[in-house]
Amino acid sequence: MTIVPEDPDTSVTPASRSVPRRHILGGLAAAGALAGTMPAPAASKRGWDVIVVGAGVFGAWTAWNLQRRGQKVLLVDAWGAAHARSSSGGETRLIRTEYAANALYTRWAWQSLAEWHALAQRHDSPIFQEVGALYFYPRETTKIEESIALQRSLGIPIEKLTKAQMARRWPQIDFDGLEVGVMQPTMGALMARRSVQTLVEEFVAAGGSFRAFAIDAPRSESASLTAVTGTGGETLHARQFIFACGPWLPKLFPDVVGGRIVPTRQEVFYFAPEAGDGRFAAPHMPAWVDAGDPDLHYGFPDIEFRGFKIALDGHGPKYDPDGADRRITDQGLADVRAYLARRFPALAKRPLAASEVCQYENSDNGHLLVDRHPRWSNCWIAGGGSGHGFKHGPALGRHLCDLVLGTGKPEPDFSLAAHKVHG
Repeated sequence: MTIVPEDPDTSVTPASRSVPRRHILGGLAAAGALAGTMPAPAASKRGWDVIVVGAGVFGAWTAWNLQRRGQKVLLVDAWGAAHARSSSGGETRLIRTEYAANALYTRWAWQSLAEWHALAQRHDSPIFQEVGALYFYPRETTKIEESIALQRSLGIPIEKLTKAQMARRWPQIDFDGLEVGVMQPTMGALMARRSVQTLVEEFVAAGGSFRAFAIDAPRSESASLTAVTGTGGETLHARQFIFACGPWLPKLFPDVVGGRIVPTRQEVFYFAPEAGDGRFAAPHMPAWVDAGDPDLHYGFPDIEFRGFKIALDGHGPKYDPDGADRRITDQGLADVRAYLARRFPALAKRPLAASEVCQYENSDNGHLLVDRHPRWSNCWIAGGGSGHGFKHGPALGRHLCDLVLGTGKPEPDFSLAAHKVHG
């Protein structure tokens, strides 16, 4: 299915259109390796137009949009695009427009899906897996009805299902205690690391610059920021700066961001179905969210033979992204097996095929944080994905690009003033 975004401007430069798929990941890896040993790409005498710090999904889409708008952009990251410790690394992220009738996030997710489709098509890459997304709820509510009405008004395909209908379609799931399902057949899984690295490769091919570069906390006594300094002492100058550093934002801006973003430790599990059992792979299993569960468990079917993915959206303990080894806990594994026994009994005793530890960057209210630095007029901060931000990367990148270039309006819910210190 081809989805047309509301913004008709979906053009790309010839350079970005011509990047063969076989060069995307290998070329990016080579570029990253070279970036660690070579000086920064040459800028104009006045420096870069914009330096974007952080090559996760927010930084990559923002840099890509700015480059398309004629800006000379340098994208930097301490380790590399969508690296293993970033909030944009790992295998999959859910894209869905079921947002409890929140008009902004529903619209952004729908617009972003079109951009993800376009990126996948330009590179003939399985960046998006249309496995569908199923929400199941314990009871009918007015919010469910409002959300369905909003999505239908935007032309989003959506089905409302009873418990009996869900049980007939997905007998491998135990729907005990549930009453209502919302199925979104055109939603599904974004391949997180692959998609961001593909986008950064396209950005570079179209004339943008990428470099591995770790920065110190920015400092300036004036009303603007003139440069960022690397941990090795090198200085990079630009007219404007964007910091999209995920869980590192509180470290870089302790006085401005600080406790407004609190990283938490999140465990992710992949279980191996029995050989020949296709019930837990697409098209027999969609991505899913158990909205009736206190911890809001969610997961994905077996994609690319990785295993059946399951995690919980409940916030884990506070976490330093530079801290301990990323190993799951015995308690976490026991808890998720107990949940499987209740909802996916055929998987409860299956072997653990793989696991990950990532982090959320939680704001107090779950909203993204996108605002100008209160002291430096040419400095912007973007973060607070709170576990749901990845899907919105294309829309956020366009929104932040408009703000930086003076053609857009801020979202009040995204402001620093709207976010409290928490945790």
